[in-house]
Amino acid sequence: MNKKYTENGNSRDPLFIFAHGAGAGSDSEFMQRMAELIAAQEIYVVRFDFPYMEQRAIDGKRRPPQRMPALLDDYRALIRQLDRPCIIGGKSMGGRVASLLMQEAEKNAGTDIRGCACLGYPFHPPGKPESLRTDHLQQLQQPLLIVQGTRDALGDKEEVDGYALDAALQLLWLEDGDHDLKPRKKSGYSHEQHMQHAAAAVAAFVRSRVQ
Repeated sequence: MNKKYTENGNSRDPLFIFAHGAGAGSDSEFMQRMAELIAAQEIYVVRFDFPYMEQRAIDGKRRPPQRMPALLDDYRALIRQLDRPCIIGGKSMGGRVASLLMQEAEKNAGTDIRGCACLGYPFHPPGKPESLRTDHLQQLQQPLLIVQGTRDALGDKEEVDGYALDAALQLLWLEDGDHDLKPRKKSGYSHEQHMQHAAAAVAAFVRSRVQ
């Protein structure tokens, strides 16, 4: 049985598969707006829900994400279903799943995964800066783009600058942005500006890797 997904853009354009974060599904305001902005730059964006979020849509009950192996399996199934070269990625948890999947795929020849783009990467759980989720980011063989707000509570610029990450990892910092890339009014930036900047970076990254 094929997995359901939502499309933005022209299916003939380069493909970006975009996964949601832990607390909100593919139809959240952030996910919808970001998909629209990326697709407007001639990228085919596919969004989907992990199984626990699909169940929430059916019965309305909030539930935690499945364990990582199940999330990886679900993402992997959609890549097989679409069966074409792509960049994978996601918001927060979705980006973490995609980055782990990319590293796994690097070990397997013939993969359709050409790179990964993350928006608001969860470098550590909330309030637990000592519990780093960076082991797989220390030695990359495929390109990885992370767009991060400088005051992201799950990995701000000061923290991330101290991590041992692969020098090939591309980090785009958005000034005063939080985990949703949203800056405070006093910063002089708007959320829409940061969303557009992030979308332009992701679109350029996808075009550089997928023809």
